Amino acid sequence: MSWYDVTRPLTGSVVVYPGDHVPSMVQEDRGRYLLSSLHLSTHSGTHIDAPSHYIPGGASVDAIPPGQLMGECRVIEIPGKEQVIGAGLLEPSLGGVRKILIKTRFSRETEFNEDYPGLSPDAAEAIVRAGIGCVGIDSPSIEPYSGDGSVHRTLLSRGVVIIELLDLGMVREGTFWMVALPLRLEGLDGSPCRVFLRDKEPW
Repeated sequence: MSWYDVTRPLTGSVVVYPGDHVPSMVQEDRGRYLLSSLHLSTHSGTHIDAPSHYIPGGASVDAIPPGQLMGECRVIEIPGKEQVIGAGLLEPSLGGVRKILIKTRFSRETEFNEDYPGLSPDAAEAIVRAGIGCVGIDSPSIEPYSGDGSVHRTLLSRGVVIIELLDLGMVREGTFWMVALPLRLEGLDGSPCRVFLRDKEPW
């Protein structure tokens, strides 16, 4: 049995979406102990998008049911340099599972670039039709840089939780157990999170 930490290290050099805050950490030596202060956003590093990120009145990150963020999940690998991931690439892998993580070439990237892979609107609709409750991706956003927010709105308005900027470079395509834990940030639109995968075996 193996555990895989698929969280990007949260440092000042983590990939940052344009317009977001660059994380900074200041550590103070108080003599008898160390104390650090953090400056970051709710969408820094590997993070969860709550419905309220795009949907007025939507659920905040502390209101997401834990069951949506833990349990069996399927890693789906999208090979090549696809920038827009259409429904046809996902639909064969959507049956019989409630959580999916999408592995692309971006797991190897350490800097932001505008051609990162993201979902098309029809792929978002396919995910909703399949009854998926959580979708993660290793790129900076669930939709391409040219997107208009429709992918976020389609998923979040139907209660699908989004995890972005994973590091899936060390895991194969297949089925795992997942634990994704956000901070309990009351009323907020998202949170940095820690995501672990485990080879599928009974708990």
